Parts: sequence; C-alpha cells; structure tokens
Amino acid sequence: MKRRVLITPVLIGLFLTFASAPVSPQTPKPQPLTLALQCPQGDCPLLKGAPQTAGMRSGYVRLNPGETVGWHTTGRNEESLIILRGHGEARLEGQPARPFSAPALVYIPPAMKHNVANTGNAILEYVYVVAPAQASQ
Repeated sequence: MKRRVLITPVLIGLFLTFASAPVSPQTPKPQPLTLALQCPQGDCPLLKGAPQTAGMRSGYVRLNPGETVGWHTTGRNEESLIILRGHGEARLEGQPARPFSAPALVYIPPAMKHNVANTGNAILEYVYVVAPAQASQ
C-alpha cells in the first residue's frame, strides 16, 4: 500500500518560515564604536564587517613615498578613500590616473580594479571605507 502525502499551502508556509529563520538568534547587533587612528605600518584594519558592522569594512593606510597598495578590487563593494595627509594618485584600470592631495575623498565604484600610489615626498595617510553596493533598480 502506497502512502500519499498531501502538502498543503499551510505546510509549505510553515516550512518556509522555519527554513528562512536565522541560524543563531544570539548574533549581537552592531554597536556604536570609537577607534583611534593609529597605524605604525602599512594597512591596519579598523572595522572588519559583520558582526562588528552590518557589512561595512574600514582601515587606515600609511604609504611611504613611492609605495603603492597594489592592484586589487573590492568585488561587488564600493569604496571611499578619505585622504588625511599627503599626495598621491588613484590608478583605475582602463582610466587615466586621478591625482589627489589631502584633504580629499576618492570614490571607487564596485568591481573596478584599482591601486593607490604615494606620489609625494612625505607619508600618505588615508582611511578606506568599503561597503556593500546596493543593486541597481
């Protein structure tokens, strides 16, 4: 004798409700935070994403004259560079370099390969902020 299972809209609704529930209800909410901008060398992470933030990451960078951070992309994320001290240029794949001097802000769209170079005679210092980009509507 074969058994028939009747799946009703109520059962489907219950399944979807429990299947989409968070795995851990104990995940802490991001809290306000104050951090000192201290970085003895190179690149120092500040905000590291979830669960510390809702998805944003940040760091503090110090480059000596002539140094670069190296070519990279932030994938689907967008990035802002807040230039605190020095002179440099944002090198964007397929585009002319964009020179900047502190104080300045540099915006880098999602999926753009880029590099930052210190073109000045003193230390270049900046804070980067990387956040998930909202999908186009």
